[in-house]
Amino acid sequence: MENARIADLLDEIGDLLELKDENPFRIRAYRSAAQSVRNQADRLEDLAAQGQDLSRLPDIGEATSKKIHEMLETGTCQRLETLREEVPAGLPELLRVPALGPRKAMQLYRELGVDSLDALRRACEAGRVRELDGMGEKTEAKILQGIRTVRRTEGRVLYQDAADQLDALGAYLDGLRSIDRWDVAGSYRRGRETVGDLDILIHASDRRRAADGILEYESITETIGRGEERVSVRLNGGLQVDFRFFDEPAFGAALMYFTGSKAHNIKVRRLAQERGWKLNEYGLFKEDHRLAGKTEKSVYKRLDMRWVPPELREDRGEIEAAREGPMPRLIEQDQVRGDLQCHTTASDGKQTIREMAQAARDFGFDYLAITDHSKRVTMAGGLDDDAALRHADAIRKADAELKRFWLLAGIEVDILKSGELDLKEKTLAELDWVVASVHYDREMSRRKMTDRIVAAVKSGVVHCLGHPLGRIIGRRDPLDVDMDRIMEACAGHGVRLEINCQPDRLDLPDTFCRDARLAGVGFTLGTDAHSRDGFRFIRLGVNTARRGWLRKGDVLNTKTLTELRKILG
Repeated sequence: MENARIADLLDEIGDLLELKDENPFRIRAYRSAAQSVRNQADRLEDLAAQGQDLSRLPDIGEATSKKIHEMLETGTCQRLETLREEVPAGLPELLRVPALGPRKAMQLYRELGVDSLDALRRACEAGRVRELDGMGEKTEAKILQGIRTVRRTEGRVLYQDAADQLDALGAYLDGLRSIDRWDVAGSYRRGRETVGDLDILIHASDRRRAADGILEYESITETIGRGEERVSVRLNGGLQVDFRFFDEPAFGAALMYFTGSKAHNIKVRRLAQERGWKLNEYGLFKEDHRLAGKTEKSVYKRLDMRWVPPELREDRGEIEAAREGPMPRLIEQDQVRGDLQCHTTASDGKQTIREMAQAARDFGFDYLAITDHSKRVTMAGGLDDDAALRHADAIRKADAELKRFWLLAGIEVDILKSGELDLKEKTLAELDWVVASVHYDREMSRRKMTDRIVAAVKSGVVHCLGHPLGRIIGRRDPLDVDMDRIMEACAGHGVRLEINCQPDRLDLPDTFCRDARLAGVGFTLGTDAHSRDGFRFIRLGVNTARRGWLRKGDVLNTKTLTELRKILG
């Protein structure tokens, strides 16, 4: 069982407890445990097999540890099964809607019989929700919008959850002698923020033996189909994996075909058709003669194109670029030298300053910005002006003990509704690094929200705009803002746009990165790590940067320690 599945089960316990109106501290404990599991770099199943004490992990006590062991052995736990019997089956689904809390969900169930998203949509469209006490027409409209938000990612999982599954599956495939080569394709290879399923291409001299080996993988819960050229399964947690067999002469063409996207493939296929050729998953053909197919590069080259990085294959100008000149040299993860957003126990982080610094060094970083919350974020124990300056002193004291490493004394300061910053500008000017973010008062008109953010950008004390659109994938829509105005302000005042690397944020989205780059805006990568294991999410930010056509020089984190000190003065 992968960490993502364990976290999902812990979250489900929290959901069911919320619907039963149980103790909020207990609910919060399950939420924190689920997040801790998601942040773990090591598989809990492996740690348990090694005899390690899971209760020593952050936010996981003895009781939760026992439940996790039960999940690892049985796929569930008795506490969860009991709660499932006590709460109507469709109600937890309602909690995914941003405008709904547990009390409203129960009210809808009791008074309207709403027990699913479809039933909720029908009730809203019929105008029945607005008639309930405490609801109204605006609430009904927000619920409908929330349902649309949830539906957009339905049937898909976050990239990181798919990555956890693939890491374990890949290690298993590597151990099968019957498999000569395997590669992952599809939206995963293109680095999309969510993944519908995994497409894995296999080259095996004995396909029957390879298929037998694949089907022995212990995380498979269902065999959907098996044939000579394809095996389809479903893993624990619901993710579908399609294994497709190809011979070596066709492997490159197959990898290109199943990587997609559909729009990219159609356009490339038209280029082949213009020459009287045929392009499919088995190769590039002139009548029955295969012109290319062993590698992707051979196919692109035969069509007079440069090889296109998978992340760019979305029909957003990459085909024209590949025909006209050199493709951009996209940023690589090994070029990232540090992290410019993280949190410690000074606000809502799980580790101390020194523990986060050591973890960053172990990860291979040369610098780390400590950016705990300002006072507006009360739930996170945000810092006021005096506390922020004392915290900066503590960071600098820790920094003085380190060699060839820089701990930047920073803050994640809230942008208030008025456009003012949550801390005094005099305080912020004393810090090495200031990230400005919107966390509250999201319901503003497009013009007012844009004015609010632009005012912060123009303050003169902000280095970076944190998670600029404030979205949470599948749960919260982006802020309604004029990004052109914000980009213009950032370019004019030297404020960078953050690509927040948290798996459910990936904000700034890739679709805005290229426009911002062309507008002269610089970028940063911030893992927003709240524990030592969070630095691994830098990979997700690099995916987004690459999909946004960003190069090494576009991202501040690629600067050396010496270069960064010089840039920041």
